[in-house]
Amino acid sequence: MADPSWAPFLAVVAVLTLAVLGLARQSQGLLKEHAPDDGSDEDDAVEVPETEPSSAESAERNTEPVQAGDTETGPEFELTTGMLLANVAVTQGIVALVVVVAAWYFAIPAEALAIDPAGNALFPAIGLGAAFGVVLWVGNELSTALADAVGAAYDEAVRQLLAPDSAGSWAVLLGVVLPIIAVSEELLFRAALIGVPAAGYGVSPWLLAVVASAAFALGHGAQGRVGVVVTGALGFVLAAGYVVSGSLLLVVIAHYVINALEFLVHEGLGIDDISVGRRVLDA
Repeated sequence: MADPSWAPFLAVVAVLTLAVLGLARQSQGLLKEHAPDDGSDEDDAVEVPETEPSSAESAERNTEPVQAGDTETGPEFELTTGMLLANVAVTQGIVALVVVVAAWYFAIPAEALAIDPAGNALFPAIGLGAAFGVVLWVGNELSTALADAVGAAYDEAVRQLLAPDSAGSWAVLLGVVLPIIAVSEELLFRAALIGVPAAGYGVSPWLLAVVASAAFALGHGAQGRVGVVVTGALGFVLAAGYVVSGSLLLVVIAHYVINALEFLVHEGLGIDDISVGRRVLDA
């Protein structure tokens, strides 16, 4: 087997990370434009006083139907849940594919990525990863409740936009999109940014965990400032789990469980974030 080419692989990873962060930054505006209506427009409409038309001619003008294209406000197209799910799956899939192909091309050993090709610890990793994910999800709910208690906003627009509206959409989300997200983000932000530099150059994995978690947080800017902070903390805990366990599979499972519970509890059961966090705090 050829010697690993650590530097070229990390160069590819650096470029890929910057590209991911750039795309995340650009997508924030689009997501805000298509975010679910929070009812603020209705409130604004109540504050506008009604005025009577000054003449029959003006009344006729006011009742004239608005033609398509007469208004410049609003999106030019409807961004559907299916389009968003497809976009996320394809984008994250490409990221994962680039990391895997680069690791193969530059002969990066599986051990450097914390991958066990033999699958000797498969079932323990799945079980511990699921339990780890539940614990992290509870912590995420507590963070949301605490943020609400101090008056900080937690932007839920991304989750609401991706919320399935049919049984088929739920199957795609839980069976395709969320697994791809978990694999892609853990491959990039944990395996490639922590495992490989630590294995190739002996850099402290804890120092790398801080840097990788900061990048992970910046990639979730669409969730607002509170979301960035919470995601950064969550990313560091996932990184710690990766470093301590030495298992990429464990944190992939944990990542999937966190996201799946987010959707199932809040979008599936219709329970808002704050009430769940408060129930945990009051328990």
